[in-house]
Amino acid sequence: MRHRLEGKVAIVTGGGSGIGRAIALAFAREGACVTVIGRREAKLEEVVRKIGNQKGLAIAGDVTDADFVQRVVEETADWFGSLTVLVNNAGVMIPGTVETHTEADFERMFNVNVRAVWLTSRAVLPHMRAAGGGSIVNISSVLGAVGAKNRVAYAASKGAVTMLTKCMALDHGHENIRVNCICPAFVETDLTASYVNASADPEAERERRRAALPIGRLGQPEDMAPIAVYLASDESKWVTGSEIMLDGGYTAG
Repeated sequence: MRHRLEGKVAIVTGGGSGIGRAIALAFAREGACVTVIGRREAKLEEVVRKIGNQKGLAIAGDVTDADFVQRVVEETADWFGSLTVLVNNAGVMIPGTVETHTEADFERMFNVNVRAVWLTSRAVLPHMRAAGGGSIVNISSVLGAVGAKNRVAYAASKGAVTMLTKCMALDHGHENIRVNCICPAFVETDLTASYVNASADPEAERERRRAALPIGRLGQPEDMAPIAVYLASDESKWVTGSEIMLDGGYTAG
């Protein structure tokens, strides 16, 4: 049986853990070649060992560095022969309000959550044109659509990702380059666990978050991967500019 992503070549940012790792592994299972990038080289190499060295490439670095991003894109295209899929997953979250955020907090979240999406998308576009099309999947958040307390800069940055997605879809649809975003609610990853465990009562905090989800459980990275596979595949060839709420029903009310 033909794999759904056979012949596709993908870059996944933040691919060493959490949602990015789950997506990278799912892409490989479906036949794609995958470059995973992020800051922690050991984590990236572990993912590539699972993928297999013939179909995986690990490159450690900073996605907010334009020169690094360009190098990753060129190396991926040279190594695998083309580049047709990009998953912009790398992100950071620092809690805060307008008053409590420092300038450094605000700048860091917009650099990683928004500027890096722009840099990587800009870099892959020529390769997608050369391939006759491609798919960009941005990982936004439900907080790009609804507000939350103590999440001022994070929500603002994810709102920017969602609108960047829609604008890119309009700009590049005629080139057969599709751009969509996935908007998760609370997903259990190393990143989110660090915030929960820092609370006064971590189990009570997890229960509070579970109670906000009609489906009755917190999200897992593996819940995100099938939608990313769909958006990267030709099954979604008439889907662009969409924001998919993958949130256990959080935004349904």
